[in-house]
Amino acid sequence: MKNVLILAANGQIARIVERRLLVEPAFQDVQLTLFLRQASRLSDLADNQRVTLVEGDLTDAKAVSTAMAGQDIVFVAVVDHDTQNRLTKNVIAAMQAKQVKRVLFTNVLGLYNEVPGEFGRWNAEMIGSGMAPAQRSDALLAASDLSYTTLRLPWLNDRDEVNYQLTTKDEPYNGVSGSRQSIADVVVRLIQDPSRYQRDSLGIADPATQGQDRPVY
Repeated sequence: MKNVLILAANGQIARIVERRLLVEPAFQDVQLTLFLRQASRLSDLADNQRVTLVEGDLTDAKAVSTAMAGQDIVFVAVVDHDTQNRLTKNVIAAMQAKQVKRVLFTNVLGLYNEVPGEFGRWNAEMIGSGMAPAQRSDALLAASDLSYTTLRLPWLNDRDEVNYQLTTKDEPYNGVSGSRQSIADVVVRLIQDPSRYQRDSLGIADPATQGQDRPVY
């Protein structure tokens, strides 16, 4: 069995990932631990034999550490905008304590000034003070000994199609928007093959939206 911990498990992308992992035949060996503030929000999964619901807050180091025991892969489905970066620090500390290596960590586009043009300017303005803790979150992962993948998300929409291009840390970000379905697809594929993009940072967006000055919904 492959044990997967999803932190902030009630987010929209997290819910898509969970559904795919529980339904698709390729993931029948996956056991899910779903960590969220109010476990009742995922009550529809409470009776699933492959799901363990854990109620807790990511700022609670002890709760995160307890949930981490026995996991193989961690998906952090929220951006760490905390001014003290408690979310990232708690995840790293818990993974090191429980000897868990592989983590997929959600973040924002623009961490490295890799988003060009007017959209890049607008994006930085919109994220504002949230950019500094997001950048520190990525830096903390890079300074750790973990096999991390930073997921730099575009401005999201609810389109049904899965269509995206991946760019790495040193490449210009290609696109401005993308579907939540596309982001979930990246996560699912990395859970299926965790050896890909280790200690790397992925920009994810629909390349058809490249050149737009504002998000495409």
